[in-house]
Amino acid sequence: MLANEETVRPKLARFRPKLLDALQGYSKEKFLKDLMAGLTVGVVALSLCIGLGAASGVNPKHGLYAGIFGGFLVSALGGSRVQVGGPAGAFVGLLAVMSAKYGLPDLLLCTMMAGVILFVMGLLKMGVLIKFVPQPITVGFTCGIAVTLLTTQIQPFFGLHFPEGVKEPAEFLPKIIALAKVAGTVNWPTVALSLVSLVILWKWPVRLRAHVPGSIVVVALGTTLAAVAAAPWAPGWFAAHLGVDNVATIGSKFGEIPRGLPAFSLPRFDWRHLNDLVMPAFTIAVLCAIESLLSAVVSDGLIDDQHDSNQELMGQGVANCVAPLFGALPVTGVIARTATNIRNGAQTPLAGMIHAVFLLGVLLVAAPLARHIPLAALGAVLISVGWRMGEWGELRRLKKRPPGDVAVFLLTFALTVFLDLPIAVTVGMLLACFLFIKRVTETTQVQSMTGDARKDAHQPGHGAHEELHEKLPEGVIIYRVFGALLFGAADKLNMVLRRGIADTRVVIFHMTAVSVMDATALDRLENLHEKLARAGRHLILCGPHTQAYYMMAKAGFLDEVGEANVMPDLPSSVARAKTLLAASAPAKPAPAAPPKTPPTSAPPKPSAAPKPPAAPPPPAK
Repeated sequence: MLANEETVRPKLARFRPKLLDALQGYSKEKFLKDLMAGLTVGVVALSLCIGLGAASGVNPKHGLYAGIFGGFLVSALGGSRVQVGGPAGAFVGLLAVMSAKYGLPDLLLCTMMAGVILFVMGLLKMGVLIKFVPQPITVGFTCGIAVTLLTTQIQPFFGLHFPEGVKEPAEFLPKIIALAKVAGTVNWPTVALSLVSLVILWKWPVRLRAHVPGSIVVVALGTTLAAVAAAPWAPGWFAAHLGVDNVATIGSKFGEIPRGLPAFSLPRFDWRHLNDLVMPAFTIAVLCAIESLLSAVVSDGLIDDQHDSNQELMGQGVANCVAPLFGALPVTGVIARTATNIRNGAQTPLAGMIHAVFLLGVLLVAAPLARHIPLAALGAVLISVGWRMGEWGELRRLKKRPPGDVAVFLLTFALTVFLDLPIAVTVGMLLACFLFIKRVTETTQVQSMTGDARKDAHQPGHGAHEELHEKLPEGVIIYRVFGALLFGAADKLNMVLRRGIADTRVVIFHMTAVSVMDATALDRLENLHEKLARAGRHLILCGPHTQAYYMMAKAGFLDEVGEANVMPDLPSSVARAKTLLAASAPAKPAPAAPPKTPPTSAPPKPSAAPKPPAAPPPPAK
């Protein structure tokens, strides 16, 4: 038992970034491929980082900081060879609510808390546990996040204006109501720019996307148009005729993005809000883990590699702990940028680090130009991202899904949209767990067998026992369990306890087909053994193995039952039952001798038997 305990004792994961292995045998050819891939991904990420920062309700510079610091650390310390990290659309709804409710300092602190959670998850080798999140939950909150992201872009897409001093609500229903009230303030030049941007994004040739992404074309054209209209040398009729002067830009809403590196600073926060940040921090950590590990799995299939899920979580944990110290939003591995990295020939994590350095160069050189980026162009980019994020095909397949999975999907989707993501994930997981318990309970069966075929016909789950080819002795009953014996199925053991034991002298509990058991099932067995022992009856355990055996041995239950009553198979269990029946059977009394009567007189002695006559002599010849 000591050796077994040592083998099952959990060990901490080793911190070894994929970069260390990838750089072995690094060559000039690999560097050139990483360089081109990193620069291309940097161009793609530029508009997304700025747009996601603005959509999260904070200054767009914080999204750019996330791409620089978080993206660099995710690639340098992660467990994937080609993973690219940065801000993701999955966080927009949650971050918008948190920034509106608590402010940026608490949002940065929450990100750091999520980073600690991620690192601990990786250290404890919990990377493989992410696969246990049910598919209806991941699809449900992904579609919900997509709807939330789309609704955040309604205002910039249509150029709606709120009254002075009125802010756009972050929650879904209040947002829709507020937007409906100001629907009459539509800015048609903004709508025209948004529609043209969407058409370019959707119709941009596929052969050009790998080298010149449509998002960069849209942002570049919109920025050029706004910059020319704002230039002092531009004719006044140009802006007036096109209406560009009324189109909102990053500069008009957020001000100028400062050129240069942000200062290192610890986030200031309100201790009173610390308890309120725990649940959002767990949600951000779970989202980071799911998003990044799904991206890593996709990248493994594209490059025929194998990522280290635990190292990926630890690398993302460090990134989300350090990057907020420079004002960065949460970061994770993102599928779109990772796929772009792969398509452009990335060889090592150095490509993702080059992408972050490119963003840094833009910040140091061209940050003031970002003030001319139209919010309508960014809104079109994010609408395209949100539409592609949602797995809308799942809605058409709902009628083919089991009712329980449909309920989990719809509930997670609705809670994500109408309430918030932490509640959606929590309730969805609870409902999924209840459904899992119900399904496990339905698959667990208890069959009974006695020596009387007429009684067996009335027993629930009665079936044939192929191992037994003889009739059971009177007073012996077999209970055979199939499947997982967990707390959800433990009520099926209660039928054994409720059964009267007046005519039962030995119970054989056939456990060969029990795959796993828990403490509740063990408690039911202990109750059965105590009940039988008090009545002078016996319990035989037949064929316990693996997890169930070790659990009962560790709890001391096998010692209570007795080593002689733990049998490997059914025939030996029946033989043991016969031995117990014979030992407990009462001894049969000897037959009584007939009473002796004294004789009245001596019996006469028998006379000697007469001798037979001698044979006559033979006749003379």
